[in-house]
This record gives sequence, C-alpha cells and structure tokens, in this order.
Amino acid sequence: MSQSNKDFLVELGTEELPPTALKSLSDAFTTGVEAGLKEAGLSHGNVVSYAAPRRLAITIEALQCEQADKEETLYGPPANIAFDADGNPTKAAVGFASRAGADASELQTAPESHGKNAGKLMLQRTIKGQQTTELLAGIIQTSLDKLPIPKRMRWGASRVEFVRPVQWLGMLLGDAVVDGEVLGLKAGNTSRGHRFHAPGEIVIANPMAYQETLRSAYVMASFAERSALIKEQVTAEGKNLGGEAIIDEDLLDEVTALNEWPVALAGSFDEDFLRVPPEALVSSMKEHQKYFHVMKDGKLLPNFITVSNIESKDPAQVISGNEKVIRPRLADAAFFWDTDRKQKLESRFAKLENVVWVNKLGSVADKARRIGALAARIAGETGGDKALVERAAQLCKNDLVSNMVFEFTDLQGLAGKYYAEHDGEHADVAAAMVEQYMPAFAGDELPATQTGTLIALADRLDSLVGLFGLGQIPTGSKDPFALRRASLGVLRILVEKEINIDLATLIDYALEGDWKTAPKADTKATLIEYMLDRFSAWYADENIPTGVFQAVRALGVTNALDVNRRVKAVFEFSKLDAAESLAAANKRVSNILAKNGGDAVEAKVNGELLSQNEEQVLAREIAAKHQALEPLMAKGDYAAALNELAGLRTAVDAFFDNVMVMADDEAVKNNRLALLKQLQGLFIGIADISVL
Repeated sequence: MSQSNKDFLVELGTEELPPTALKSLSDAFTTGVEAGLKEAGLSHGNVVSYAAPRRLAITIEALQCEQADKEETLYGPPANIAFDADGNPTKAAVGFASRAGADASELQTAPESHGKNAGKLMLQRTIKGQQTTELLAGIIQTSLDKLPIPKRMRWGASRVEFVRPVQWLGMLLGDAVVDGEVLGLKAGNTSRGHRFHAPGEIVIANPMAYQETLRSAYVMASFAERSALIKEQVTAEGKNLGGEAIIDEDLLDEVTALNEWPVALAGSFDEDFLRVPPEALVSSMKEHQKYFHVMKDGKLLPNFITVSNIESKDPAQVISGNEKVIRPRLADAAFFWDTDRKQKLESRFAKLENVVWVNKLGSVADKARRIGALAARIAGETGGDKALVERAAQLCKNDLVSNMVFEFTDLQGLAGKYYAEHDGEHADVAAAMVEQYMPAFAGDELPATQTGTLIALADRLDSLVGLFGLGQIPTGSKDPFALRRASLGVLRILVEKEINIDLATLIDYALEGDWKTAPKADTKATLIEYMLDRFSAWYADENIPTGVFQAVRALGVTNALDVNRRVKAVFEFSKLDAAESLAAANKRVSNILAKNGGDAVEAKVNGELLSQNEEQVLAREIAAKHQALEPLMAKGDYAAALNELAGLRTAVDAFFDNVMVMADDEAVKNNRLALLKQLQGLFIGIADISVL
C-alpha cells in the first residue's frame, strides 16, 4: 500500500441500538459513506460493515488519502466587451475575475476550438485536491443524517439528535486519528469492550486490527459472524435435546442484534403447559423472551433455547433465571386458553359491535355481516356451501375479542380455529378461521377449503371496496391498510382457484353491501383499474415482459382468470418464430385502419373484388382460421388459438409484400380494408399483439 492510500476505520459508539433496526441502520450507514467517498472522487478497496448492540462501524481498505487535482475552465462575458480602448479591463471583466477569485490579468480569450464559448473570456486553473482527512467527518455526518430513523432523540443539554445517545467516536486513517467531529463527538482511537467482561476503554492500533482487538474484549463486531455462530449454537442445543431447534430468520436477526458475545443455553418448562396450543407457547417464547423453540416429530418439546450475552461461570444459574421468567408467561397463555374455552366462539360476536373497523365504515360486526352476504353470493355461483360460508363469516372475527388474541395478537385466526374446533364446528368452518388471512404475503399458500377461499376473497373485496369508496387509495409507499397485498390476494385466489367470475361483477356485489357511508361514484372504475395494475407486478415476478400483459390489458378484459389465461397464451405465442412478423403486421394493420375510418370500417369482404392471388389466399386463410378458432375460443383455449393463428404468417407477409391496400379504385381499397379488419378481428379476440 502506497503512502497515498491508507486503511480507514470509523466506529460510532452508542447506547443499545434498536435490535429490529440494527441491520438496516448498518447497511444504510455503509451505503451512505460509500456514496460520499464516490462523490468526493476518493478511490478505495474492500468495504466491511460491523454492527453490534452498541456500535456501528466500517473499515475501508486502501482509501485514497488526497483528492486528485482538477483542471477547471470557466467562461465569462464576450472578450470584445471585456476591455476598453486602452486595454484596461471593464466592469464585466473585473466582475467575472472577482467571482472566480482571480485577477483580471489571468483572463484569456477562448479560441475557436472551444466551440460555442469561442470569443468569451476564459479562466483556466488547477483546483488543488483536498486531503481526505478534511473530508471524512463531513462524509460520515452526512451518512448518519440520512439514516432511516423515524424519530430521533436528544439527550442531556445537547442539541445533537440520533436514534440513541452517542458515547464515543473512533476514526483512524492508517494509524493516525482523524481530526474531526461527528454528532458532537471528537474522534479518537479508543473503543469499548463488553459491558461485563471488558468494560474499560481499548485502544485500536489501526483499522485492520479493529475486529480482533474487539474480539479480545469479548465483542464480536461482525453481525454476520454473530448470526452464523448463534445459528450453529442453537442448532447444536436443539440436537442435544433430541429435537430440532426452529430458527426463524427475523428472530435470529433480532437476537443477533441483542448480543455482543452470544452463548446459547437450553432450558425447560413444565410439560403440563403442552396442553395449550403450541402456537401460543411459541408466540410467548418468541415475542416476549426471544427464545427459540424445539420440535420433535411435529410436536413441541417442553424446552427452549435462549442466547445469553455473557459467558457465565455458572450457566445453570442463567438457565434457572430464564426458566423462572418464562413460567409466568406460559401460565398466562394457559389461563387465557382455559378461560376463553368457557365461552363459545359464537357468543363473542356481540362484542364486535363495539369494535370499530374503520371510521365511517362501521364496526367489525358490520364487516363480518357484509363478508357473509358477499361470500354466500359467490358460493351460489361457484357451487360452494352457503350455510358453511355464512357460519364461517359469523365466527371469523370473533377471536379478535378473546383473551388469547388480546395478549398474543399474532394468533388471530389460529385462536379462532382452536376455539371453533373445541365448540364442535364443521371442519371447514374451523379451517376458515385461519384461511381467511391467506395469502398473508407474496408467495404464501392459498386457502385449502372452499369455505376458507370464499371468506378470504369476500374479506379482501370488502376492504378494497370500502376503503376505495372512502377515497383511501394507496399512494407511493403509503399503504396503511395493505390494499396492494389485498388486491394481489384477490387476483391470486381468482386465478389459482379458477373462480370464473368477472372482477366487475364481484365489485358490484360488494358495492351492494350494507355500507354506513355510501361508496364514491367512481369506486368501481378506480378499483378495477387499480387491481388490473397489480397484474403488472405479478407478471414481472414471473419474468413475463410488460408488453405481453399490455397486449391483453388493451382489450379491457376484467375477468382475472381470463386475463391470466390470455397472458400465458400470448407469452407462449411471443416465443414463436412467427410472433415478431405477425406483431409487426398487426401494428401495420392497426395504423392503416386508424387512418381510414378505424372502428367505422366494416369487416364485409366482397370476394368478387379480390383480384390478386395474395389477397385471395389471405381471405381463404382468414375464413379457415375463423372456423378453426370458434371451438377453441368457446372453451378459452387461447394458447391453441394463437398457435393456429401463427399459421397466417406466410399469407400475411405475401399480402403486404405484393398488394397495395390503398388502391386508386375506392371499392377495391375499401374491400382490402375490410379484409384487414377481419384479420385484426381474429387476433383482437385474444389480445392486441400489435403492442408486443
């Protein structure tokens, strides 16, 4: 490494950072610093991020120690007005020189080679590059200012703001401390070790010694290293217990963010708690205590794995302490389970009358009644069981007012399923308690039962119509009611469950519900447009080109199942050799027709006016294809229909190569336009392939 390049370290020490945000804060900090260095024109080597509960840090290899000099040319007013008859600079010249921080004697006249600036006053100078040490504090500060922190805090008498109070700042370029200040802290070369194992200050000799120096002070600075170690330790503890530790990635990230020196320990709880639904126990362990649970043969074991931030000389004491803490949590879950079951699920409906769903849209009970009516109507068209659907709708939101869900909100739906089963409800009704929330995210499973499918569909349609009816339409990144997800859920259910009902019809059904506030007049049109737009993201995820969907979108089809079938067919068609030629021909046809009457052109061809062989052949081919397509279109086999139409390529190419559509004879011209109208009609019945 040359003297012009040195390794760099920045470490910001803080009070404990928010664990759920640590990873994203670290990533954003690193991205910001890299952007700042790039903007400053400073080259560098490998960049490594570090993130631990009390620190954000970055090391950068071979950072350029000084900016390169820059040659700069400034242009001013025309030279012919810059000097008077005696050769003295005018106000224009003096003003230009002054603004540039130069003397008028340094000014030149730009030669012809300077193009549009030729003949103007010109100042050529070298801008000396700054020392990197002069820039680093500003780059670090700017990056910290841009971190995604919803609400910053102040502490003491300081006006400085950050996500948590800052306590120390380390900045080293090579083995020298960078003279700078960030967030009110003067940079130094010291850090701090583990709160208990090595609480004092430690000196960082140079940037590349950072990680190992901290390790010697019981701090594992690398987020990725700690995560891998925790995963390894927890997995091993699970095997020691005779089962498998279930490692949720979000929980793993959070636990990683909570510990500087992780040590996994296994504990146990009373087997009597296993009578409680396992999800409630798991929720208690995960959400409240940040424990990993253990499974064996699909059943929960009476054990947990905790990650301690200390290497205890007496691990048994640490385990005992955790067992004492988890016991009352599990006891609460057991109490809620026992108490809730003393009351039938259906009896809780009355309480929903007092729970507001959305202001101006009534209570959760109102929503449940609308879901029931809508789902029953859809059931009537799909062969579903109306009685089961109506019963499921009556019960689907009732667990929201149970003790279990009040305490463990993530159990909504699941608690309802257990209580419905306990009450002896039909298996499909019980399943619908959970399935109403499916799919919960992109790629999630769909409901397995027809009853659950219809409740899930009706629930989302009700939310979309109600909120769009109030004008609560998602904008940009703001989507507080998760309507994008609801829209995609509706589309997935319709397509993947092959529910052949038009979106427009479903929205009409939902609009007929008992609404406390009448939906806006444009609700239907706006919502259909919005939902069809969601298809774009769907197909993008499937690597289907935008043009393929647009070819179908152009037809104004609003049946989701039908849209998907057409899109898949057009996508396969687009891979054929004939596709490009026929798409170009269709575009040409569209342009010709648009300039010659468009929709007014009648598709009636007079065979006697077909004088050229090529137009006669095309007419016969079109007639044959029309006949061949009828049964295919009747059963919605668009793929086979487009494959059939691909056979028109030769006849279409020959027609355009040899036939003059815009003939002098008006009757012949109109007849040929009619022929093109017929050709267009064959394709447009499936998709507008001219946009491919």
